[in-house]
Amino acid sequence: MSKITLIGIDTAKQVFHLVGIDQNGKFVYRRKLSRARLLPTLAQLESCEVVLEACAASHHWGRQIERLGHRARLLAPQHVKPYRRGQKNDYRDAEAIISAALAPGIHFVGIKGVAQQAEQALHRVRSRLLSQRNAAANELRGLLGEYGLVFAKGIKPLRAGAVRFVDSGEAAALGLAELVWDILDELERLQLRFDAYKDRIAQRVDADETSRRLCTELNGVGVLSASALRVKVAEVRDFANGRHFAAYVGLAPGHRGTGGQVTIGKLQRKHDRYLRQLLIHGARAAVRHLGDKQDPQSRWLRELKARRGFNIAAVALAHKNARQAWAILGQEQTAQG
Repeated sequence: MSKITLIGIDTAKQVFHLVGIDQNGKFVYRRKLSRARLLPTLAQLESCEVVLEACAASHHWGRQIERLGHRARLLAPQHVKPYRRGQKNDYRDAEAIISAALAPGIHFVGIKGVAQQAEQALHRVRSRLLSQRNAAANELRGLLGEYGLVFAKGIKPLRAGAVRFVDSGEAAALGLAELVWDILDELERLQLRFDAYKDRIAQRVDADETSRRLCTELNGVGVLSASALRVKVAEVRDFANGRHFAAYVGLAPGHRGTGGQVTIGKLQRKHDRYLRQLLIHGARAAVRHLGDKQDPQSRWLRELKARRGFNIAAVALAHKNARQAWAILGQEQTAQG
């Protein structure tokens, strides 16, 4: 068998399909392996390039495969799908991974380290707890709204109003006292867990020099945004410049072009919505508290706000912060070798 130069792996929970090509681009390897047999089989092969789709557990497999002496690379699934030929099956998917990896101009996904994934997991659980807390609050607000009770925005006014409703005795007369207390207790427990995860993220930011730089040097970037920026990508130098990184985050408008005419559109509802939300909310706070600051950035924001409005100024600052974050992250990665 000719020397294998590139292997595409279609991953699953228990079954993995491998397809390999030689230096002439000819398919010379085709195997179906169980989860337990994947790494031992790859360990027996000569060093080559191994490509997987960037999906569940792909970063784990990438790290394990690199320890065997191979070069592991990840591809976004949306870049692989156009290269699948014929009807879909696991071997065809592995062949499509190879075709996409060989395509000129393709962008690979960096393999994240264990610490990055652990910190990213904190953000995901925090985000889920926030959704559950808001869902419980909205449910309580809707239930009490059916009895003519309306409260101001926010958790605190809702909690205070619900307590007054129970203390007045009206809730007991309607048979709702136990229900209201149950939802309030759920809100309290979710809030405590939510705050605990935020504190854990803050501790990681305090212990990391790069995250501290992002917090102190960028206007509108706080603890959560700094942490999310640092764990977003494994290798920020994969981006040619800060503009490309900002577009990757989702802070550049979409466009359509044909016949030499390009139309600039709106921000697209894709990319990393969580990180984009953090950056824009942080920028909103910065624009809201401009006051009479006279530094160059504040004067630019004040002029932009007067000319284009509050929202556009906030998004422009978020875009600028993403580009500057790319420079900071790149400097730190270069310094670390």
